[in-house]
Amino acid sequence: MMDSFRKKSSNSNLTSSSSYTILVLVLLLVPLVSSTGVFQVRHKFYGRERSLSALKAHDTHRHLRILSAIDLPLGGNGNPNDSGLYYAKIRLGSPPKDYYVQVDTGSDLLWVNCIQCTNCKKKSDELGIKLTLYNPKDSSTGKEVACDEDFCTNIYDGSFPTCAPNKPCGYRVLYADGSGTDGYYVRDYIQYNQVSGNAQTSSGNASVVFGCGAKQSGDLGSSSQELDGILGFGQSNTSVLSQLASSGKVKKVFSHCLDGQNGGGIFAIGQVVEPKVKTTPLVPDQPHYNVNLKEIEVGKNILDLPSDIFETGERKGTIIDSGTTLAYLPDVVYAPLIQAIMSHKPDLQLQTIEEQYQCFQYSGSVDDVFPTVTFHFEGSLTLVVYPHEYMFSTEVSREKLWCIGWQDGSLQSKDGKYMTLLGDIVLSNKLVVYDLENQAIGWTEYNCE
Repeated sequence: MMDSFRKKSSNSNLTSSSSYTILVLVLLLVPLVSSTGVFQVRHKFYGRERSLSALKAHDTHRHLRILSAIDLPLGGNGNPNDSGLYYAKIRLGSPPKDYYVQVDTGSDLLWVNCIQCTNCKKKSDELGIKLTLYNPKDSSTGKEVACDEDFCTNIYDGSFPTCAPNKPCGYRVLYADGSGTDGYYVRDYIQYNQVSGNAQTSSGNASVVFGCGAKQSGDLGSSSQELDGILGFGQSNTSVLSQLASSGKVKKVFSHCLDGQNGGGIFAIGQVVEPKVKTTPLVPDQPHYNVNLKEIEVGKNILDLPSDIFETGERKGTIIDSGTTLAYLPDVVYAPLIQAIMSHKPDLQLQTIEEQYQCFQYSGSVDDVFPTVTFHFEGSLTLVVYPHEYMFSTEVSREKLWCIGWQDGSLQSKDGKYMTLLGDIVLSNKLVVYDLENQAIGWTEYNCE
C-alpha cells in the first residue's frame, strides 16, 4: 500500500488537491488502528507562505494559553483565535451539519459557536471557509444540558451555582490575553469516520456533550482565521475522547500523523495495533502532555546542561504540543544547542530576523552538513530530529535564508523561560500515540505525506 501511494502521489498534483492528500492518509492509517473515529485535518498555513511574523504571532498566542494556568470547572481552556495549528471538519446534529474546528491537544472541550452569538463571523476570511452557527433547535437530537444533570454537577463539584429547574448548564472560559467565551452545554450527535476490521472506513456517530458558545469577548473571534470552534484532545473527563471511552465505544487512546509541510494529516481515536510504538510515561497531575526529558544529543555528543533544567514544576518541564509551530527551549539549553549545531559549519554568518529567528544563507543540503538532534526521554524513548526538520527556508527582502526552528523560550515569554515546548517541527512525519489509559505517550517515524 505504501509503495502504491508513493507511486500515485508522484503522478498527482497534490498541491491543488489537499483533500486528496488527506484521503490517502486515512487509507494509509486504516490498518494501524482498531475501533477508531478518524478526523481528517489540515494545516492552517497550508498553501500560504509561512512568514516569520506569522509564525511568531501564532506561537505567541499559543503560549499565552498554555501559560495562563486558567482552568475553570468547565472542561476546557483552548483559544481557537490564533492558538490552533490544525483544523478539521466535523459533523454535528440530526440532520448533521458541517463545522470547522481547531484540533488541539492542549485543551479538553469541544465547543462551537452558537446561534445566540451576535459577533461571530459567517466566513473565515483567510481560510475561505463558510462558518455555521449551531442551533440545538435545528437538530432533532439536540438538547440543552440542565444544571441539575450529573454531567453539570460533576464539573462543578456537586452543584451548579444558582441552579434552578430547567436552567442550562453554563460555562465560561477566560484567557491570559483578556479574551473569553461564554455559553452553555448541549448534548447531540457527533458524526465521524470509523475503521472496520477489513481496513475500510464507514460512518459512525455518538451522543456527546459539548459547549455552545453564545458570547465571545476581547480578541476572540476577531481573527481573520476564525473557525467554528475547537475540538480538544486533552485529558479531562469532559473531552470527546473521554466521553467516547466512558461509553465503551473506544479505548482512551488517540494518535495523529501530521504532514506539517504539505498540510495534510489525521487525528485517530482508538488503539494503535501496528506499528508498535515505544512510549514514555506522562508526568501525572499536569494540565498538558508533560514528559520527562533527560538529555539532548547533538550529533554524537551529549550537551553539558544543568542537571535540574528539565525537571517538572510550576512553569517548568517539557510539554508535547502539536499546536505550536516550532520548539522552545530554556536559554541555558538554547545557547549551547545552537553553538553545537553551527560548529559543523563555522564559516556561516548568523543574522537575527524578527528579533528572534537565527537565519543564514546556504545553498546546499542542510542534511549533508548539520547534525541530527536527539532528545532522550524516560524509558529510553528517543526523538530524532533531522536538519531539514528543525530548519526551514524563508525569504526576507527577496533573499532566501535558512532559519533555525529551535527558539529561546525566554524571548517568547518571561514566564516560560524554563519551559521546554516541543511543537510541530519535531512531531511532523511521525505517528504520535497518546495512551491515556496507561498514561504514556510515544511515537515512531512514519510517512505522513
